[in-house]
Amino acid sequence: MAETSLLHVLRDAALPLTGSVSDYDPLLELIGESRIVLLGEASHGTHEFYAERAAITQRLIAEKGFTAVAVEADWPDAYRANCYARGGSDALDADAALSGFRRFPTWMWRNTAVRAFLEWLRAFNQSRLIMTRQAGFYGLDLYSLYGSIEAVIAYLDRVDPPAAARARERYACFEHFHQDSQEYGLAASAGMADSCEGAVVAQLVDLQRRADEYASLDGAVAEDEYFQAEQNARLARNAEEYYRAMYRGRHSSWNLRDCHMAETLDALIAHLDRQGGAGKVVVWEHTSHLGDARATEMGARGELNVGQLVRERYGAGAVNVGFTTYTGTVTAASDWGGLAERKRVRPGLAGSYEALFHGMGIGRFLLPLRDGGEVAEALRTPRLERAIGVIYRPDTERWSHYFEARLADQFDAVVHIDETRALELLDRGMSWETGEAPETFPSAL
Repeated sequence: MAETSLLHVLRDAALPLTGSVSDYDPLLELIGESRIVLLGEASHGTHEFYAERAAITQRLIAEKGFTAVAVEADWPDAYRANCYARGGSDALDADAALSGFRRFPTWMWRNTAVRAFLEWLRAFNQSRLIMTRQAGFYGLDLYSLYGSIEAVIAYLDRVDPPAAARARERYACFEHFHQDSQEYGLAASAGMADSCEGAVVAQLVDLQRRADEYASLDGAVAEDEYFQAEQNARLARNAEEYYRAMYRGRHSSWNLRDCHMAETLDALIAHLDRQGGAGKVVVWEHTSHLGDARATEMGARGELNVGQLVRERYGAGAVNVGFTTYTGTVTAASDWGGLAERKRVRPGLAGSYEALFHGMGIGRFLLPLRDGGEVAEALRTPRLERAIGVIYRPDTERWSHYFEARLADQFDAVVHIDETRALELLDRGMSWETGEAPETFPSAL
């Protein structure tokens, strides 16, 4: 289809976002009775992506009975925020509840948009009837090897001190690595240290064998506490394998990580089901994890992701929504572990979805794709798609941040916001305040 004809088709199908509370009515109609809604993002540092995901999620919780938000964060860090949202924390406010997020990049969850959402979630839960299920906030990722080990031991110290002693003995396998997970992975994969695989597997199995006993100690509270301990033990097992796999190649470690996140999502849904009614979960992660990998270069090179696994397991019961932007600013680092900077985002490259959507002349819009038709067919032709993670390198943007994708096979709907701004940190440093490039920053390669 010629570009001018395609633009005409897209303009007819696009639903402008005006800032009205009814903007997402068509999306909620598309979601219907689905149990899982995946809300992606094209960067980890764009305010509008977080704000719009929050707005959609609030409606899903309030109007469609969703009871969990699962995010691209580590389980123990997110669980502190979960306790605050559900009124079971000693944190004075959402800022304090998010203080557990100390690992790079802290801005992914310690930002003003997440703080506002967490305060809304707490207020919503407090407004519910006592017997009504509250909505929670959970992490899906697996980087918190040592933090999860500490959480398992702390739980067992409370409910079964002899079992806690056994757990300490098993997890002592990691003590020589100074809480450096990558150091452990390198040493174990190179044969310079014994693998701790047997220890983490044994601990998970031991915990699961006592599941009924632990979960019945004090009703629903005990069941919830056991569940979080089991997830930490499962995380420790999977993280141990992940850190060894890091040194075998990208595909192996990537697939392990996304399989862990999908496994944790399944466990969360099953846990919510046991508490009564169908568990319904909103997932917040990067597009690279939630856009169906089979429709991208990732799938062609052997990588899978959460979006693919969820679609394979839940079919039409899952709805997948992507977010894109053309230009603006973004919070990102220049290197892994570096300082957060406010960087200017170059305009989308020619031949990209971002440039195509910019050419429509509609600043903000929702584009439904699930029902097929002319729009979906036209967007099955591969184009470039941009992905900015926690690192943004404009000087190598084509190779660092673009990949080919078939958008209509990747998502059920897309939200495009033409110009966006950098995510605002709760902990601003001078690097962020002064990091924005001037308006004369080059706009193309």
